[in-house]
Amino acid sequence: MKLTRKKKILLLIIASMVAAIGLDMAIARSVYHPLNYLYGILSWTSCRLFPCYPQPTEAVKGERGMVVTAHKEASRVGQEILLSGGNAIDAAVGVGYALAVVHPCCGNIGGGGFMVIHLASGEEVFLNFRETAPLAASAAMYLDGSGEVIPQLSTQGYLAVGVPGTVAGLDRALSEYGTMNRQQVMAGAIRLARDGFILSPGDVERLQRHTKVFSQQENVAAIFLDGGEAFQVGERLVQEDLAETLGAIARSGASAFYQGRIAGAIVQASEENGGILTREDFTRYRVRQETPLRCEYRGYEVVTAPPPGGGVTVCQMLNVLAGYPLGEWGWGSVESLHSFLSAALFAYRDRNYYLGDPDFVEIPVKRLLSQGYAAQIREQIGERALNPQALQMQDLPQGTHTTHYSIVDQFGNAVAVTYTINSLFGAKVMAKDTGFFLNNEMNDFTVKLGEGNQFGLVQGEANQIEPGKQPLSSMSPTIVKKDERVVLVTGSPGGATIPTTVVQVITNWIDYELDIAEAVNAPRVHYQGLPNWVLTEPFAVEGDGVWRLWEKGYRVIPFISWGAAESIQVESGGVWGVNDKRRVAGEAMGY
Repeated sequence: MKLTRKKKILLLIIASMVAAIGLDMAIARSVYHPLNYLYGILSWTSCRLFPCYPQPTEAVKGERGMVVTAHKEASRVGQEILLSGGNAIDAAVGVGYALAVVHPCCGNIGGGGFMVIHLASGEEVFLNFRETAPLAASAAMYLDGSGEVIPQLSTQGYLAVGVPGTVAGLDRALSEYGTMNRQQVMAGAIRLARDGFILSPGDVERLQRHTKVFSQQENVAAIFLDGGEAFQVGERLVQEDLAETLGAIARSGASAFYQGRIAGAIVQASEENGGILTREDFTRYRVRQETPLRCEYRGYEVVTAPPPGGGVTVCQMLNVLAGYPLGEWGWGSVESLHSFLSAALFAYRDRNYYLGDPDFVEIPVKRLLSQGYAAQIREQIGERALNPQALQMQDLPQGTHTTHYSIVDQFGNAVAVTYTINSLFGAKVMAKDTGFFLNNEMNDFTVKLGEGNQFGLVQGEANQIEPGKQPLSSMSPTIVKKDERVVLVTGSPGGATIPTTVVQVITNWIDYELDIAEAVNAPRVHYQGLPNWVLTEPFAVEGDGVWRLWEKGYRVIPFISWGAAESIQVESGGVWGVNDKRRVAGEAMGY
């Protein structure tokens, strides 16, 4: 494997961390806590190689409504729909298609996701348009004759592709709860694809990293390379094939995708390249409409994604944290961090053991989210970090290249959407002239018991591959209410870090009383037990906090790949939107 300069430097960083583990703690104490200094050096090095967490930014105020997405062009599409009289659901559908154009790495019609809707009437709906395993899928499909995982088989190429659900989900949302027609809400996306849009630094950075991958497929290179070379900032990206695909969907709805030329092109490309997708996989796909998951936190109602989504993990953490005086301890204190990390440890243990597709496995949601169970967990949390192995955690990661957006309208509707193609540019394949990348969501299943997926999550039997099954997801689009009124809309990409990100936005805002911009952009931490590292944004732990956490048994390291919690706060005097500055191309737009 050829190592790039960045990979070599990261290996040196990892080697330094491993060396730190071997330090005799008594000697380390006598030389002025070198772990604090090592953490600072690693943070400094990370910030010279990659963008670090941003400083807090000001929120954008809207008088009547707000759209916050990971790309300003998609936000503008949503804003235009709201200004023309559409509701939040109309805007959410328009934004979903617009992100497929301007954010093709992550928001894409070749994948799937979740939508939480709060209607002005008070009704709340969860739309599950997660990808499903093809009918020919099997538990051992990524293993060799010796039972070992075949590298990259579940992450690259057509065998990694689950049946996409995004088009079906967006079409269902519009037909059930929208007020405009497809041609109206999709006009902005089609225009962006047909006429192109000017590439920003954030757009170019993602595209340039994949120049070699794009060059390996003629149809991809024709779109995402400029005469064989990477696009530059300020140039225009035109996607005529995608414009044709979106136009067909605008005219004929989901049937154009699942029963017409588009499905045929994907199935043919799959058959020609070792995949197992069939026409029947597409015609059988159905969106699931369910009641959202709910839990209480300090007088607020949290409305989020039920299984196979990440809402159980979010609510379980909040239930445990409700027993601690986080606000009294203060943001970033070792006491608050220890409670947060302990709650996360138990929540991820239960996630990996119990959770999966509820149509295939029985999940004890009521017990996991009971106050009695939260109290039992708190009884097991002492002064020191718990050993994940002692909790029988499975040494079992999940796509970080997802996208989330939040929308509130003038009528009282609110929508939180998280959708994905899993890895950056998914399975790295595009069927013929369809114009969009396909997901590699099959890697979110338990490919082999006892082994982690591409993002480090080691998952259990409940998430094993079965035909027609949906893989477990951490996606947690969330709406928070107070006295039946929406006060916060949030969510994030980030794979396994999604539930901890959502919990931190909520606790930052409620417990530590940070304003919404600070709550979103404050540096974050993440812990899932195995691998047994506490991941932090560079410089997230201040003072002697690193040493004190290590004394408690935590292994703390800086980490640079985080999601973006595009969020909205609703008040009686207006609506406040915050673009998470971890996505520099994003923007909050009010009206």
